[in-house]
Amino acid sequence: MEIDLKKLENFLREANKQTYANEIAPKAPSTRLKSVDYHFEKEDLAYHDTYFGPRDFIGSEIVYKENIPVWGMNYYGYILKSELPEKDVYDFLRQALIQRYTNVIPVRGPARYAINSWQYANATDGTLDRFSGTEIITLDGEEVYKCWYHGGLIR
Repeated sequence: MEIDLKKLENFLREANKQTYANEIAPKAPSTRLKSVDYHFEKEDLAYHDTYFGPRDFIGSEIVYKENIPVWGMNYYGYILKSELPEKDVYDFLRQALIQRYTNVIPVRGPARYAINSWQYANATDGTLDRFSGTEIITLDGEEVYKCWYHGGLIR
């Protein structure tokens, strides 16, 4: 099943703001043992995010059109500094992910975001139909978090 990439882009922007990046977003029922899940629907599209791990994590996002999977992304992220509280890192990550931006494809956060001594950087290669990327968080100039992701259209 085909999906218009502009429609997908707009849908992902909204889904990202209504799920993990939104601290008050409700979790969906777990689909796999010990998974954390989020779900969002609008019109004929549905988004489902499933991940494992509270500190170092792995997960995937799938977009369905009329209940058929049409797009997906896998990701793996981790905190590099064992003494750094995960809440501090992931609170900042959520702030970055919820920002409005148009400078990269809407699969994680903006190309750059900073507040005080925290900095977020996101670099993508490709377009929504086939892409890969890396996001990094630094604190006082030192790398404290990294996430790799990749995905594209499912045909």
